[in-house]
Amino acid sequence: MSEENQWGSRLGFILATVGSAVGLGNIWRFSYVSYENGGGAFLIPYLVALLTTGIPLLILEFSFGKKMRGSTVLAYKKLKKKWEWVGWWPVLSVFVLLTYYVVIISWSLKYIYYALSQAWGANPEAFFYSEHLNLTSGIESIGGINITILLSVVAIWFINYIIVYNGVEKGIEKASKIFMPLLALLMLIITVRGITLPGAVAGINKFLEPDFSQLLNSKVWLAAYGQIFFTLSVCFGVMITYASYLPKDSDIVNNSFIAALANCGFSFIVGIGVFGILGYMATQTATPFEDVVTQSIGLAFIAFPKAINMLPAFSTLFGVLFFSALVIAGISSSISMVEAVVKALNDKFAWSRRKASTIVALAGLLGSLIFTTGAGLYFLDIIDYFNMQFSIVSIGIIQCIVLGWIYKASKLRDYFNPISNFQIGSWWDIMIKYFTPIILGTMLILSLISEIKEGYGGYPISGLKIGWIVTGLTLVFAIILNNMSWQEKYKNIEE
Repeated sequence: MSEENQWGSRLGFILATVGSAVGLGNIWRFSYVSYENGGGAFLIPYLVALLTTGIPLLILEFSFGKKMRGSTVLAYKKLKKKWEWVGWWPVLSVFVLLTYYVVIISWSLKYIYYALSQAWGANPEAFFYSEHLNLTSGIESIGGINITILLSVVAIWFINYIIVYNGVEKGIEKASKIFMPLLALLMLIITVRGITLPGAVAGINKFLEPDFSQLLNSKVWLAAYGQIFFTLSVCFGVMITYASYLPKDSDIVNNSFIAALANCGFSFIVGIGVFGILGYMATQTATPFEDVVTQSIGLAFIAFPKAINMLPAFSTLFGVLFFSALVIAGISSSISMVEAVVKALNDKFAWSRRKASTIVALAGLLGSLIFTTGAGLYFLDIIDYFNMQFSIVSIGIIQCIVLGWIYKASKLRDYFNPISNFQIGSWWDIMIKYFTPIILGTMLILSLISEIKEGYGGYPISGLKIGWIVTGLTLVFAIILNNMSWQEKYKNIEE
């Protein structure tokens, strides 16, 4: 394997995998999910989910990628030609994810500029929807392209392009060695500032105060498994691709534990900082805590600007640091997704890294355009819901079946145990073959039932059809690509 296609150090691999896993969701989703599902008590199902699904899936993908020495597509092709589509589906799904994930990063980039003058004013909510997004009345009214957002999107795609174009060691690894320590420093500053504000302790208590009665609620356990599943970048084609660049004698089990625990530790520390700041907001405004806590986009672009407005000192600096952290966390994840797509095209069609990176960046930019319109937020919300709840979860189930049952989990275990510092027993086979697919299957069925009964987000059926169409097309194109000819080098190769 050429130097361009191998990690220069174990640290580089760990930082890149943690960078892929630590994304925007770690900053704005974990703390809210924990608060909604038993506070401190939620850590029990969360850790159980980590040990029974998160780490086993990471071990599965690391070992499969390292053994097959290729992209997700090539790895499944080596397994057997008929399973190649199982590799294309996550690649196409993660490309769809990229088209709107980059747009959210671009919002964060714009908010660094806004933070310099606190341009969001006294009403950050109205500013976000009206001034920043130019949000239309509904998904039926697309509106025009927001030029300033488009320019930010171009900038983020260009950054991704430059990093991935420069290869694994000189591009992704070098960027990860800069981004991850910087992100850790920024979030440490934000967390320390958050916990030292008046009223912060009340917010942290809300975050950590355990409600053990919630442990009897099955929805809490499913929320824990969902959080673990979506936060580790498994089933995206990323970890299999990254692991294919590992040197021959690399430890699989230790790397999996380090990457997973670092990701979860980051989420927990950030959660303390976030809830410290929300506690300060509630205290300053004499507002019930449940009225200030929010998740996702609302936390980052509405609640935090409100909190920044109230800070007694250094509010501009705090705003710049916070949104810079969002940009860095977003890019560290997006470069891993771009690499998963680029490597698949390189393996299948023998495209150079330059050609594949250029095509992915330009195609991604075109795909991002719909999310820069006045109805962009509606499209983003619907497509993300269907892509994550149906495509990615289905991919996880199929992956466990193909690798656990058809390829045999025991075969992979026999491969990674001799090269790992400590051994994994047959319990891992049970997690991959039975436990994880049952959990993911339950999540999928419940999402389908909810969709059939209630729809999603109050959107009209015509709008929700977009989600089903995009989900269906990723599978259709996966099958089409499965049937296209391989480059000569890999045409007849199987394990």
